[in-house]
Amino acid sequence: MKVSSSSRRSGGASGARKRRSDKIASEARSLRRRLERAVGPNLDGPVLGRANIAYELAERTRAVSHGGMGMVAKLVAALGVADEIDASLHLLKSHRPYHESDHVLNVAYNALCGGRTLDDIEERRTDQVFLDGIGAAALPDPTTAGDFCRRFDALSVMALQDGFNRARLRAWAAQPASFLERPAVIEADATIVPTGAQTKAGMDISYDGTWGYSALMVSLANTAEPLFVALHGANRPSHEGVVPLYDKAVALCREAGFADVMLRGDTDFSLTANFDRWHAEGVRFCFGYDAKANLVETASDLPERLYHELVAQAERAVERRARPHDHKDDVVRRRGFTTLRQRREDLVSFSYRPTKCSRDYRIVALRKNISVEKGHEVLFFDYRYFFYVTNDWDMADDEVVAQARRRCDQENLIAQLKGQVRALHAPVNTLVANWAYMVMAALAWSLKAWCALLLPVSPRWGAKHAEEQRRLARMDFRSFRAAFIDLPCQVVKTARRVVWRVLAWSAWLGAFFRLVDVL
Repeated sequence: MKVSSSSRRSGGASGARKRRSDKIASEARSLRRRLERAVGPNLDGPVLGRANIAYELAERTRAVSHGGMGMVAKLVAALGVADEIDASLHLLKSHRPYHESDHVLNVAYNALCGGRTLDDIEERRTDQVFLDGIGAAALPDPTTAGDFCRRFDALSVMALQDGFNRARLRAWAAQPASFLERPAVIEADATIVPTGAQTKAGMDISYDGTWGYSALMVSLANTAEPLFVALHGANRPSHEGVVPLYDKAVALCREAGFADVMLRGDTDFSLTANFDRWHAEGVRFCFGYDAKANLVETASDLPERLYHELVAQAERAVERRARPHDHKDDVVRRRGFTTLRQRREDLVSFSYRPTKCSRDYRIVALRKNISVEKGHEVLFFDYRYFFYVTNDWDMADDEVVAQARRRCDQENLIAQLKGQVRALHAPVNTLVANWAYMVMAALAWSLKAWCALLLPVSPRWGAKHAEEQRRLARMDFRSFRAAFIDLPCQVVKTARRVVWRVLAWSAWLGAFFRLVDVL
């Protein structure tokens, strides 16, 4: 029977994947046996510092430490990210030799490789093996990268984010039907980006005396993806400019196919002038609401029988680990410090019409019973009220509070973009240039999120693969770099392709190669 060339190629690829899987499993078993053998009596002294080490310079082998960047380049190509960037930006009169996408991806790749400043681009720019691996003759230098940031205006920055989101739609379109069946939860928050410089235009002083900028982040809670970033002086309100970004995010999610969309935010984002419009458009929302005197009076006047206790999420768990002893509390009581202790949380809901609205909305009041104690003595009890507003009358009171509290997870995303990705910092000298840099660097996190979304889950290993996908989605940026980017690889150039040959085993190699195969 004659076999076609395409069938032979398919069979060869399948055989190569089988050999690769066997090799990964063999390395895992070898490591496990080694660690098991190592645990035992040691009569030879310390295990570190005994090797006779010598260094040599390889003459033929060409390797790179950021071996996962080949996978990232395949991801960028698969989602058409470069094409969308070039279609959105027209900042260069001529391409000598770089296009707009080259400059944008240069900043994002720098963050993925652990670069913390624009100057760190020089490490990749002078690494010939890295350049060969990504198929580039050269990369823009740090000075050129800074000059490119200064070419942006506000419209260009928004156009760039729209380009990213068109590529994002392709990643969402590759998800199973269950992805779109869940509500799309859009949330917003702002953070201060401090700077000690004196020459950065547009910076201002915040309420706590910090000089810098205020970065507004609108993200999708389902996947922890930053959808839009805005930048203002540090003295501006945190919610400034959020309404059009909320609306653009809603439109993006509905274009993707989400039937149910919810907006979340703290009290600063409870913008009542937009409630009626969002409700008419079928958008659900759940915001924190200021504890105004009339609301506190209404909640305190309600009969006690209408209240019910809030059951914490941890208390609903079937199995709970024993809680460690609170040694700090022992010191507080022993030294007679005055402290506040929460005794109980109770909920009640009622209808309320904000001044700028033409209809009633649902207020959920959370009443905290707090004891004021000094040492071991209780001085008195106090009630404190927290309020949440929503247009959803079907959710239980407990779920409304849970939705509002889940918004705090966005602070983890902002912390990642600020501390590990280093997207939320200000390396250039104007507000718009720094805004452009933040958007470009934040693409590194989006690429990490898309890796999790596109990681295939096979029916045979469904539970294991689904757990790997969940862990990758929740993984912090430093761990992602260690697992998927910082892989030692030999780079081999052939006539038709560039081969990245992984030189070391890691626990995530199976997932890494599954992702490479699907790309």
